[in-house]
Amino acid sequence: MEFVEQFFSYIIALGAAVMMPIIFTILGVCIGIKFSKALKSGLYVGVGFVGLGVITGLLTSSLGPVLNKVVEIYGLELNVFDMGWPAAASVAYNTSVGAFIIPVCLGVNLVLLLIGCTRTVNIDLWNYWHFAFIGAVVYFLTDSIAWGFFAAIICYIITLVLADLTAKKFQTFYQGMEGISIPQPFCQGFTPFAILIGKALDMIPGFDKLNIDAEGMKKKFGLFGEPLFLGVIIGIAIGCLACKDWQEFVDSIPAILGLGVKMGAVMELIPRITSLFIEGLKPISEATRELIAKKFGANKEFYIGMSPALVIGHPTTLIVSLLLIPVTLVLAVALPGNQFLPLASLAGMFYVFVMVLPYTKGNVVKSFIVGLIVMAIGLYFVTLMADNFTSAAAAVSAAHPDDAAVRVPEGFKAGSLDFASSPIAFLIYACMKYIFTWIGAAILTAIAVALLVWNRIRINK
Repeated sequence: MEFVEQFFSYIIALGAAVMMPIIFTILGVCIGIKFSKALKSGLYVGVGFVGLGVITGLLTSSLGPVLNKVVEIYGLELNVFDMGWPAAASVAYNTSVGAFIIPVCLGVNLVLLLIGCTRTVNIDLWNYWHFAFIGAVVYFLTDSIAWGFFAAIICYIITLVLADLTAKKFQTFYQGMEGISIPQPFCQGFTPFAILIGKALDMIPGFDKLNIDAEGMKKKFGLFGEPLFLGVIIGIAIGCLACKDWQEFVDSIPAILGLGVKMGAVMELIPRITSLFIEGLKPISEATRELIAKKFGANKEFYIGMSPALVIGHPTTLIVSLLLIPVTLVLAVALPGNQFLPLASLAGMFYVFVMVLPYTKGNVVKSFIVGLIVMAIGLYFVTLMADNFTSAAAAVSAAHPDDAAVRVPEGFKAGSLDFASSPIAFLIYACMKYIFTWIGAAILTAIAVALLVWNRIRINK
């Protein structure tokens, strides 16, 4: 068991940029692609992850000090510390649940494929940390490793079914994504909100006149509708907020303009980098469809479960995410009872909209309203889950005292927008905490079984 734990810890430590090229190369060779072509596809995906890491790192390093200064100037003190998703992932993988999450979830995926309850083959191994996260939180809530794995498996099952249900809509909206689904629970948790809020907004008389997508914004507002220009403007606005007085503003003009250009660079470069994912995916996706058609017939279909990073470069996602960053900060301070101030997590805002856009059809106004509502609710989810997440972070920090990233400052609790603000994570957490454990587990089991049966019937039809 110790060897198995060390083996998977080693794989996790490779990171997505190394792990995904290896997986894609092996997968490509297995489905009949030449080794050189499979390797090239894998490397394109790996380079995409490297580029995305550099850009999100630029966003975090540029915004972080400025936002911290804003917090200091306006006295915005809340007691749930934002660890950011990389630290949350590190905590999740370094718990007892996280050490074995990959083989456990791959086993569940295989069983569900064999009994015909899912079409998704989830190879997005790095993002398995989401399942480890809720497993770790429930583990420290119940003091039971068994309940921790139960929570992780329930989360995995719900996510696979949602990935199947949304696959066609996802593939239709995003070009070049044929044969791909998104089995990432943070993204999938917002799908029901997108559907329900979208239908509610459609019932408002005259709302259809606000049907503006990213291209429509460019036509209507010209330069002001460009993601690049919006990035510059919002970056400058945030930079101005970090100035105490007029003299500091004058002295900080070069830094403020520099922040604006950096935010514009993030908005412009993310779509260019995510195009590498599509280029790497195309040969794998085409070969998979051909193989399935040959072996199982044209009516049989499977999906490759991939990271939502593939599509976060969509113009509407960029525009709405950037607009929502300052709004979320205001919400965090204004909402009564909230104790979480998102700072390090804000780079993950792009991932909120991956599965929202297919249902809002890229409508900027609709997507923004959905994002506003789910963020307001999500802040409370993070606050309510903070105690048990703090316990997990403290245990990992004690085991790895040299790792400053997983250390929670004294007097604070731990929080992260991704994955603690997800409705799926909170549903599982609430059932296990606020209802008697066995009753909560029974409710979650009933939900998971019902979804699997429904999905199997749907697949057979």
